[in-house]
Amino acid sequence: MFTRNFRNICRRYSQSVTFRTTETSPVQQNDNQVGLFYTIEKDVCKKLFGHGGLPKSYMKQTKTFTETTLMIRQPALDVIDCIKASDLNKPAIRYVLYGETGTGKSLTLAHLIHYAHDAGFLIVHVPWVSEWLRRVPRHKEMSNSQTREGFVDLPLDAAAWLLHFKTQNQTLLKCGDLKISKDYVWSKREQTSAGAPLAELVEQGISRVKYACDVIDALVYEIKLLSNNKQCKTFVAVDGYNCFFYPMTRLNTPTKKKVKPEEVTLTTTFMELTKNDWTNGVIVLSVDQIAVPEDHQESYLPKYLLYKKGFEHLDPFVPVEVGRYSEKEFLSCASYYRDRLWLRGPEDLETELKLASACNPYKFMELCAPL
Repeated sequence: MFTRNFRNICRRYSQSVTFRTTETSPVQQNDNQVGLFYTIEKDVCKKLFGHGGLPKSYMKQTKTFTETTLMIRQPALDVIDCIKASDLNKPAIRYVLYGETGTGKSLTLAHLIHYAHDAGFLIVHVPWVSEWLRRVPRHKEMSNSQTREGFVDLPLDAAAWLLHFKTQNQTLLKCGDLKISKDYVWSKREQTSAGAPLAELVEQGISRVKYACDVIDALVYEIKLLSNNKQCKTFVAVDGYNCFFYPMTRLNTPTKKKVKPEEVTLTTTFMELTKNDWTNGVIVLSVDQIAVPEDHQESYLPKYLLYKKGFEHLDPFVPVEVGRYSEKEFLSCASYYRDRLWLRGPEDLETELKLASACNPYKFMELCAPL
């Protein structure tokens, strides 16, 4: 009975479905567009996600479809509505996206980053924490911190992140209104003077990689100060945030000693940024079971993934669950796949795919992918 009813719904829906919206700015999107896809312009996509932020499997799909589209989903709209209604003069509110693996937390975060861009926020975005602490290629460079005893730096990762920050915020950085508050001495011959543009501080870390981690530390201090002084409003986004609190990283010192997350300078810097002791800012984080893929995670709930230390660090925060597709969202996605000729076959195929994927967005995408 259920299968027959769903088949009839699919047939009626496929004849009259509208799966796209022409409203491309998240600032203007509303509940009437839930389940619809909108297109991100190529130059905006390159600016915001050219150095990371979209899952690799999704990026492959966008190349095949020759366009980058995101589905407007309720969790993203709920956070946007909260941001619009909140008083930025109060301490920064922290939102934590959570949900089952494959439900779209990273794409929800990407949607929110696009909103922040259009709303004029300074964006501080970490695409995937696991790239720093869990993924350790042979060429990964690690060194002892010159400014903090007992800590290690990841200079190449830090320099790459600064380039990402520069690209995402190129418009705000070019105007030159954001200036640093004090002198920063890097060596006997190098320093960044008080009153210099924030962009100059960023360039220092990109061009002089050995100082990149210290530059990020200084950058976070200056951003919090600028936000408190209402010279900018800041949007912080960190994907896979729970990786910061996993007991061990995959980093090893030359003596083969395991490095703890709290011994990495980038960890302490972003812990400082995700405190709610500053104003004129918004903090959106995601917690994910696959942030530590080699260890089985039994639950996707924030309290489990963040451990006691991470939960206490973020408390209080607003939990936002990113769930599986609703019926409307599933049919909209199926219609989009058919429009892109990614999904072919009889109308009954949607029924089988709905049951096989259990409306999980990633599983649905995998089932539709070629062998």
